Amino acid sequence: GGGGGGQAAPAWCPMEEELLAQPQVTKLLDSLREQYTKYQELCRQRSKRAQLDEIHVKVMQVVNWLQGPGSELLNTHRAIGDSIRAAQALQQKHEEIESQHSEWFAVYVELNQQIAALLSAGEEEEVVELKALQQQLSDVCYRQASQLETRQNVLQAAQVFHSTTQELSQQLDGLLGMLCADVSPADGASIQQNLKLLEEKLQTVESGLGSLRQKGTVLLEQMCTPMPWPLEETESPAGEQQDNVQHIQAVMEEMELRKQRCEDMVDVRRLKMLQMVQLFKCEEDALQAVEWLSELLDALLKTHVRLGDDSQETKTMLDKHKKFVDVAQSTYDYGRQLLQATVVLCQSLRCTTRSSGDTLPRLNRVWKQFSVTADERQQRLELALNFHTVAERVMQLVCVEADALDDVDTSGKTLLDRIGMPVIFPDGSEQFFGSPTDTAAAAEGVRERLLLVEERRLQLQEARLGNNDEEEEVLNGMEGRLDVIGEELSEKEEQDEEDKEAEQKDEDLERATQDR
Repeated sequence: GGGGGGQAAPAWCPMEEELLAQPQVTKLLDSLREQYTKYQELCRQRSKRAQLDEIHVKVMQVVNWLQGPGSELLNTHRAIGDSIRAAQALQQKHEEIESQHSEWFAVYVELNQQIAALLSAGEEEEVVELKALQQQLSDVCYRQASQLETRQNVLQAAQVFHSTTQELSQQLDGLLGMLCADVSPADGASIQQNLKLLEEKLQTVESGLGSLRQKGTVLLEQMCTPMPWPLEETESPAGEQQDNVQHIQAVMEEMELRKQRCEDMVDVRRLKMLQMVQLFKCEEDALQAVEWLSELLDALLKTHVRLGDDSQETKTMLDKHKKFVDVAQSTYDYGRQLLQATVVLCQSLRCTTRSSGDTLPRLNRVWKQFSVTADERQQRLELALNFHTVAERVMQLVCVEADALDDVDTSGKTLLDRIGMPVIFPDGSEQFFGSPTDTAAAAEGVRERLLLVEERRLQLQEARLGNNDEEEEVLNGMEGRLDVIGEELSEKEEQDEEDKEAEQKDEDLERATQDR
């Protein structure tokens, strides 16, 4: 070798023993790797098992609470209350129960997410177990959530039902208070207004009762809604549920009875009010009848003064007077019927009439005054008719006896005396027909006709004086006339005898001719 450098190291060569041991080492290493892999798998299995056990424990905690204390809370709080305040208190308690359930539902959501993650990477056996846990958890939670929702719906329906019941009860109390209050309206308009208000309140009650029936039906349906799972899996306190149903039905029946009682009272009050309306109407109409009769009396005294200028006009006035009296008679009868009706109505209403106490005397007083006045008017017209009749007869006859003229004078003077007399009423008071001018005009017409009759008397007297001078001439003329008539009759008799003889001769000649 060269100087300055060391010699190269000889190459390593395994010894024979080492070469022989190498396969064993390799085998040992493979065994170690296998053992390590098995160990890792065992650890993984143990970890997964522990995780599954933990999930199972948590699931059972949720299930056990929901099926245990949770269900117990719901089963022990099924009342619906007997008032709106009680229902609100139950609603508050239910919200507390919901709050407790919400904590467990949050755990359910978390567990469901964990199970879903394990299912995505789990083996077949694990998947079956996880799905069973998931199904059990979901069923229990869904069932409990449904019970909570049903309970919430029932409580809401109960609050609406109790609220409607309270409102209807207040309406019934108001209607009853109105019915129990004494009615003393001032007039028919007030009664009509009161009756309208009563009808409106009754209509409101009927509407409220209909609403209560509808709300009660909804509540019963909510309470009796079947659950979406078999009934044997739930513990339903049927007794308490039945009590709730009976309570709802009892409330509706009570309200129905109260409404019916009020309705019956409304019918009675309506009849009473209608009778009061009729009473006021009768009283007003009776007063009106008195006024009408007073107006007829006033018209009779002030305007029915003329007695007619002749018999025909007087007859017409008599006919009109009878019709006028018939109208007054009908008015009086109408007023009495109305007052009799007020007496009957007051007896039915157990009250005293406001006007019939003084209206009846007024009606009778005016009627008596009218009757006296009408009779006087009737007699004056009859006297006038008699006067005009005899006066017209005297004026039409050519030859009138003195007695007939005296009858006209007597009739006219009687009529004049009657015209100047007042009408004496039953109470002693007096009243004249028309004004003094009207009376004077009526008397003047009678006097004018009396003057005409007197002129007729004078004419007849003058005629009688003239007839006394001409009486002898008339008698002589009548004797001469009788002589002439006698001669004419003698001549006629002679002529008749000659005619008979001629006829006899003709007959004899005719017979002789026939014999041949």
